[in-house]
Amino acid sequence: MKILVTGGAGFIGSHACKALKAAGHEPVVLDNLRTGHRWAVKYGPFEHGDILETTRLARLLEQHRIDAVMHFAALAYVGESIDHPDIYYQTNVAGSLSLLNAMRMAGVTKIVFSSTCATFGNVDHPISEATPQNPINPYGASKLMIERVLQDYAAAYGIASVALRYFNAAGSDPDGELGEIHEPETHLIPITLFAAAGLREKLSVFGTDYDTPDGTCVRDYIHVCDLADAHVSALDVLEDGRFKAFNLGNGNGFSVRQVIDRAQAITGREIAWEACGRRPGDPPTLVADATAARAALGWTPRYPELDDMIAHAWRYLEDRRGELIVS
Repeated sequence: MKILVTGGAGFIGSHACKALKAAGHEPVVLDNLRTGHRWAVKYGPFEHGDILETTRLARLLEQHRIDAVMHFAALAYVGESIDHPDIYYQTNVAGSLSLLNAMRMAGVTKIVFSSTCATFGNVDHPISEATPQNPINPYGASKLMIERVLQDYAAAYGIASVALRYFNAAGSDPDGELGEIHEPETHLIPITLFAAAGLREKLSVFGTDYDTPDGTCVRDYIHVCDLADAHVSALDVLEDGRFKAFNLGNGNGFSVRQVIDRAQAITGREIAWEACGRRPGDPPTLVADATAARAALGWTPRYPELDDMIAHAWRYLEDRRGELIVS
């Protein structure tokens, strides 16, 4: 199949393109390169553009004879969403509506949507698909809005959709072709590794007084290649007129302190860190129950161990450190 991958020049989107190519599909990347990287587009054609350009999107869908869409294009920083909710609703909600309407214009009726565990808010137990969704920040709220839109578009227009709510994406392509580079970087594992590599003086730990075993936030980390595999598998469970949603994680939570400790062990470097105040919008614990995804998608993570995620990210950082601008 030909798959339009919005945001395909980004971290998760580029890994999904590699997985699509390996599975025999042809990815066509659409990206405005605001946060993505042109060098990450390696597995199919590239179109520079924005998901808000509805008419152009419809033409591209027709021109490339697209069979289905994978929708990664979005803004995804929790703190930024609290400070600037307007741009989050404009990009994530209005942009997704633009894409869906372009699909209707072009007669494309299949979409896999990159959603998030942030739709659930504060939950102190493993999160299943039956867990109530109560987002506590505009980022999570914007993604939940599109899940609702997808349900309505499935019922009214027959568009088949699967929303994949994943937890903390981590790691890098083990082959070294792709990796995680954000400007600025906000994700814990790469920031921790920047400190280990001497690319930053120290790591800031936001909140050490949470109700967790060591006082720092606990998260479920999932390898980016496992996320990519799940998106490819989701293409096989799309059904006309139906919306489905699955949580993607490993079911194991690791605290910020545990990540720092494992990174020190893997890199053999001392990592300096300082305690800072809590960030607004950060739940204490987020851990997935991905039982449904494993059953429905026939999906088994290849790299479930935190050590593999850190080691793959460290290898990529060491290979590319001369090209990085760390902020």
